[in-house]
Amino acid sequence: MRIGFFVTCLVDAVRPRIGFASIQLLEAAGCTVEVPAAQTCCGQPGFNSGDRASGTRLAQVFLEQFESFDAVVAPSGSCVAMIRDYPGLFADQPALAERLQRLVSRTHELLDFLTHHAPQPLPAGALPLRATYHDSCSGLRNLGIKHQPRQLLATCDGVDLCEMRDAEICCGFGGSFSVKLGEIATRMADNKCNHALATQPDAILGGDLGCLLNIEGRLRRRGDQRTQVLHVAEVLAAGQLAASGELPAPGQFVGMPVTTKD
Repeated sequence: MRIGFFVTCLVDAVRPRIGFASIQLLEAAGCTVEVPAAQTCCGQPGFNSGDRASGTRLAQVFLEQFESFDAVVAPSGSCVAMIRDYPGLFADQPALAERLQRLVSRTHELLDFLTHHAPQPLPAGALPLRATYHDSCSGLRNLGIKHQPRQLLATCDGVDLCEMRDAEICCGFGGSFSVKLGEIATRMADNKCNHALATQPDAILGGDLGCLLNIEGRLRRRGDQRTQVLHVAEVLAAGQLAASGELPAPGQFVGMPVTTKD
């Protein structure tokens, strides 16, 4: 299966190791992965702010870059949710809307793809890690991402997943919500941190980098320099390498040095 990998802006700019980990997993699941160099943003930030024109243009770029692939995979539920709205932007251009609908039907969030659509199951991994999982709003509510990350983590020997209270409640990020309503967002992030830390984890896991950056930022501002905040792909990829006897290089996927910025 030939996969077009949609990197996403945040992964590309802030934590590219998630992208490399995702590609490792996709290849381990029997896929041939390509990363179109001319891909751009999914358009969600502008579209959610009322800039419909940029959303429609970026939808066309997505079509141009990814239409030839058997499937498209992205390590972000929020980006995939935006992509699935593309056909509705072209109600007055039915031919274009139909092409987009066909492409959207084979566009998947990474964890869902690995669970339900990959050519073969992931090989078992092994990684000693006590973790808890945060369910991101877009992945959970728009795409039904709930059991998939837990099912994948269960294949990684040594990962002890301890469920936090209110795992499905928003972390307070919500894109521009966290900027426009900062005090409310901060309280929500504090609640999420408190519930997560009550499980005494080595790491807080998730499937959407926006949420992870929000949670990590709040932890660091509260003085927590120990708890890691990781994408599930990073953990699974490290577990794969460890199980094969090839330990990840320091900072490759997990155990990244913590840096803070006030």
